[in-house]
Amino acid sequence: MDGFGVDLAFINMPANRPRRFSPLGFGLLFLILLLGCRPERVTRIELPPAIRIVAVSPLELTEFTDRVTVELGYEDGDGDMGSINPDDLMLEVKDDRLEQADYYFLPPLSPPGSNVPIRGTLIFRLNGTFLFGNGAYEETRYTIRLRDRSGFWSNTVVTPIVRINRRV
Repeated sequence: MDGFGVDLAFINMPANRPRRFSPLGFGLLFLILLLGCRPERVTRIELPPAIRIVAVSPLELTEFTDRVTVELGYEDGDGDMGSINPDDLMLEVKDDRLEQADYYFLPPLSPPGSNVPIRGTLIFRLNGTFLFGNGAYEETRYTIRLRDRSGFWSNTVVTPIVRINRRV
């Protein structure tokens, strides 16, 4: 015995004794490994689509006869732009001369149900451009944005000034 009343001969085991693991020890080790090896939960971060103006033409036109063509570049991380439902109006175009925007149908830009990043170019034409006043011409800009199926609006882009001339 030492000075603390502990029998050291009991603590020291013979060096030649084989060590065995019990089935209970293996079971506990397996359970700990199993609980520690769960897959990480990945949180999906929804990002709004991004758009940019590639081209607008013509920048000078005649009312009722010419149409403005807008070319937009777009990117969407989960590819949920556009819809198969023609009542879902996802393209917003606001003529700066008006208080309210106009909304247009946008067909799916990737297969419905897919979750893939997409990037591309979208071309659309604005019909019925006309003058409101009695002057020989008016100038306007168009403010544009897109909404994806998740309800996220893209950034807003503004066209260069478009001059609309009176038809003679």
